[in-house]
Amino acid sequence: MKFDAGRCHGAYQKLEPEEDQPLPERLEDFLVALRARTGNSDDVVVQYHTVAGCALAVVMFEGQVSNQQVSQLLLGPLGRLAPEEAQDSAGVLKWLRDGTLLASDQKEARTMNEVLTLAMSGFAVVVVDGQKTAVALGYQGFMTRGVGEPSSEVNLRGSREGFCEVINYNVALVRRRLKSGLLTVESMDTGTVSRTKIKILYLRGAVSSSLIQAVRKKLAQVDISVVLDSAYLQPFLDRGRFSFFSGTGSTERPDVLCAKLAEGRIGVLVDGTPFALIVPFLFAEHFQTMDDYTHRPYFATFLRLLRMAAFFVTVFLPGYYVAMVTYHPDLIPDLLLSSLIGSVLYTPLPAFWEAVLVFLLYELLREAGLRLPRPIGHAVSIVGGLVIGDAAVSAGLVGLPMVILIALTAVTSFVVPSLYQPVTILRLLFLFAGGMLGLFGIYLGLGIFLVDLCSLQTLGIPVTAPAAPLDTRSMRDLLVRAGWKKLEQSDLRVDDVPGAEKRAGDDCVGGGPVL
Repeated sequence: MKFDAGRCHGAYQKLEPEEDQPLPERLEDFLVALRARTGNSDDVVVQYHTVAGCALAVVMFEGQVSNQQVSQLLLGPLGRLAPEEAQDSAGVLKWLRDGTLLASDQKEARTMNEVLTLAMSGFAVVVVDGQKTAVALGYQGFMTRGVGEPSSEVNLRGSREGFCEVINYNVALVRRRLKSGLLTVESMDTGTVSRTKIKILYLRGAVSSSLIQAVRKKLAQVDISVVLDSAYLQPFLDRGRFSFFSGTGSTERPDVLCAKLAEGRIGVLVDGTPFALIVPFLFAEHFQTMDDYTHRPYFATFLRLLRMAAFFVTVFLPGYYVAMVTYHPDLIPDLLLSSLIGSVLYTPLPAFWEAVLVFLLYELLREAGLRLPRPIGHAVSIVGGLVIGDAAVSAGLVGLPMVILIALTAVTSFVVPSLYQPVTILRLLFLFAGGMLGLFGIYLGLGIFLVDLCSLQTLGIPVTAPAAPLDTRSMRDLLVRAGWKKLEQSDLRVDDVPGAEKRAGDDCVGGGPVL
């Protein structure tokens, strides 16, 4: 038999969804169809019962339901059902539907796909012989990670709660902070094979109806087999063309998502991942944190400017240095010229290849320290930073100014962690531009960078707003953060007219006014 290596990547292979069919009326036909659809899988649990003279089956998946709840709240009441309470199969189904059984969530299933999706989501599905409708009772008992502190977004003051992998818990974290009827939650499934549940969250009266319709349309057009993370949906919400930056953001913090919803954004939660998507997401928001709204305005402004400066340093500094020492040494101050040129002359590689070598070495060490277990990862950092770095400088393979330069750009790249991926590639591209074309290449690349950024839109909203196009009213929360007495003038009030619409991004571009 020939082995097809391409089929190993199942998550990226297009799988055709199984054809759905109505629920068979006869219980025997349903059980045959169930075994055929699941391939006689061992984790399918089917319990047969006869209640009031009617045959029924309880379908569950092993490890998805709580056995204690099923025994106490389902099997126990079924065993005590008297014949006079249900004369036939329709009476048994009515008895089940009327809420006699205790369950946190109750749904109905009329097709085989609905039965399988609910059973795989922790429901016990009761199928009664002679009926084309099944009753699904929510007795979820699968193991979950509790609500903990987010690891990717650390703050000094405020909430320590972060999203977890269970979508219902994540919705509850948002609802607990926004106790308003304006908060609306919509559900839909995506992934033809995984049938992953997603939730769309928005505040009526704060978000534009056209934006909501655009997000619904984009998510409905997702045609992939498996959705395992919110990042799978992000390309479908962005504009179709290639860009280093995205108009869709992500957050692990419920308070950040609530603040964005109050600004007129839309949040997308995906079952199985602790990261929520925010649509639209402006470029300036990468330099803002939730702590900015707990600090004094002058200190928050200082931190924002510092993050902006760190971004430009980590992107442009290596390429600018290589361009100066290679093509424009006359522009270097006399006090620095001797040390920099001496470092370049006494190393075997040109400045350009020296920078590329150190840059790639740093990325290799970072990736090794990130993927290895933590005890070994610390050892890799020590060996890479102290042993290899010091030995390379002592042997004259790499100049000391280059090591200091790459270390500085490495530190500044972590100041804005949400931009680390585009920053890494842009730093390398500007390094090539400076090494081949000098300062002309740097300025040319800067122009291309600005044109690409200014042309990027998400669902019709410019990513560079409110700077381009300029909105002076929103500039109070861009680089300079105004005080709360001024920011609160645009707060969303509970007594606002629900039908009133505002364009997303009109009020603020930061963590913004919350309810």
